[in-house]
Amino acid sequence: MTEQEQPVLKDKNLHIIFGITLSAVMGVSSIAPALPVIARALDVSTDQIGLLITVFALPGILLTPFLGVLADRFGRKRILIPSLLIYGVTGVMCAFTTSFTQLLWLRFLQGAGSAALGTLNVTLIGDLFQGNRRATAMGYNGSVLSVGTAAYPAIGGVLAAFAWNYPFFLSGLAVPVAIYAMVFLDPVPISMNLNIGEYFQQIKDRIFTKQVISLFACVFLTFVILYGGYLTFLPILLDEDFGQSSAVIGLMLSGSSLITAITSSRLGILTRRFAELKLILTGSILYLFIFLSFPLIDNIWYMILPISLFGVAQGINIPSLLNLLTGKAPSDFRAAFLAINWVVIRFAQTVAPFFLGIVYLYVGIDGTFYVTAGSALLFVMIAFLAVRRKEMSIR
Repeated sequence: MTEQEQPVLKDKNLHIIFGITLSAVMGVSSIAPALPVIARALDVSTDQIGLLITVFALPGILLTPFLGVLADRFGRKRILIPSLLIYGVTGVMCAFTTSFTQLLWLRFLQGAGSAALGTLNVTLIGDLFQGNRRATAMGYNGSVLSVGTAAYPAIGGVLAAFAWNYPFFLSGLAVPVAIYAMVFLDPVPISMNLNIGEYFQQIKDRIFTKQVISLFACVFLTFVILYGGYLTFLPILLDEDFGQSSAVIGLMLSGSSLITAITSSRLGILTRRFAELKLILTGSILYLFIFLSFPLIDNIWYMILPISLFGVAQGINIPSLLNLLTGKAPSDFRAAFLAINWVVIRFAQTVAPFFLGIVYLYVGIDGTFYVTAGSALLFVMIAFLAVRRKEMSIR
């Protein structure tokens, strides 16, 4: 059986990419439930403990473009393996700290190790898979990401119940992933035909097109919606208006992530029947109606439908966006190109909760959902115009 005939899910390279993805999403989601316990153990105030997230995310914004360039010029594995090792070793070292200052420095170093992981996993899918196989691989990877996002908070919370530092030991799983990738990940040929000036000019020319700018805008709005209206303020709504416990809220969000995982796993089948831009447009329309509905619901059982639909929207939207962006980036500068996407994501994660927090302060919880719906409406307009441009170019 040739490589093209082999089922995508049986490809060893994809298994390694799954390990990279699970490592990339572990750094925040696994320790988030432990933050109150860590604060008490290290005698840190509640307003300071959030620095553990900030100092971890900061290197990603600063280093990711630089690491993307290095991955293009010197090879994926030469950046990937050290990144995984730094991430895993410094993460485990966090478990042995005795002061908050030490912990912050180690989290910064761990964030530096994490900076390239969210880019290289998608880059490798673009390098190693083509056509519908790439869409299928991207969908499976989206499923794994969703499962990790759903499972890590529960695992981290259970471990923190035994000791504040136990969740940090999970980071050590990145070390065997690095060793396995070192031995078994297929090498990706790197073209060095472009000099550095041509390299950056090609990236600039490819980015500053209507379709790519539209895709980056859609990515930004997707993560504004996810980290703003959904992950930050939906739990507040469920707590304030419906009196739900953190366990029930966590269960509802995990259920949505499970639906995302199932939907993402079918992306290869969906893209055989529907254009990816139309899938993205469908996801944006779902976002709009979901966030318009949240302020109108007065029965907790009715929340199940929009939360489930959010899982569907995520499952068709995010992997479709990543697949289209990956296809726009030739292998000569794919890592640097996708590194820009990772910076866009990190920026959205940073600004969305802050901006909607101001809306919440002055307008209330319903206002945050209407503003999020406004973001979704902008998303619909951008996606619709992208679909129209595509249809007109075909004619």
